[in-house]
Amino acid sequence: MTTPNSSSNFTVLKKRENLRESVAHALRAAIVSGEMEPGVVYSAPTLSARFGVSATPVREAMLDLVREGMVASVPNKGFRVTKISEADLDHITELRLLIEPPTIRRVSPLIPAADFPRLRRLADEIVDAAEQADLIRYTEADRRFHLTLLAYSGNPRLVDTISQLRSQTRLLGLASLAGSGELRDSAEEHLRLMDLIQAGDGAGAEELMRRHIGHVRGKWAGDAGSGKDTGDERDAGGGDSAGSTGRGS
Repeated sequence: MTTPNSSSNFTVLKKRENLRESVAHALRAAIVSGEMEPGVVYSAPTLSARFGVSATPVREAMLDLVREGMVASVPNKGFRVTKISEADLDHITELRLLIEPPTIRRVSPLIPAADFPRLRRLADEIVDAAEQADLIRYTEADRRFHLTLLAYSGNPRLVDTISQLRSQTRLLGLASLAGSGELRDSAEEHLRLMDLIQAGDGAGAEELMRRHIGHVRGKWAGDAGSGKDTGDERDAGGGDSAGSTGRGS
């Protein structure tokens, strides 16, 4: 972990906030991809060892996820990943289909040609992560690409809404898709989407986005489990003795 510059409190704060945010993004991706399993309790020390940082930014990031409903605090143990029901996934997918495809059609002619190389690099990163079967990196790269495109709408509330809906999704089928090679096929849809955008085919981009989101509710979701949070727990590591207060778990 980088040692903060003691000469500036603003620098210290920024570096700490950046670390907390980076850990939070990685945790969200791990939860969405199923690498962190629903119903399992994870302690901050266990996760901090995994990310190579101290337990403090992990606890801070996990508290952010508690507020988002992605995890629940478990006294003296850590955080339990909440379960998402089949009905929840249906509702999330329905909302995404209502918002994202028509937005992509609307923003396609608004994207400057100068931005195409950067967007293609983002799409390439998704394909690269799929080839390496790196599910956390895949999920995070996919999130960045989609939200970057939606940002051309000029509507930050729309982008925040989709970001929250994506965080609530569970893609427990990604591991099996990665093993079969199908994940790369899905990843390459992002490159085809860029082809359509660059060709000025907004209608084609809208239709491709509609099919792409359909994958999320189909075989990507895998077994999402029943019930949002049944309370049954499995421990992924040592208990977190910090407790369940804002300072603790």
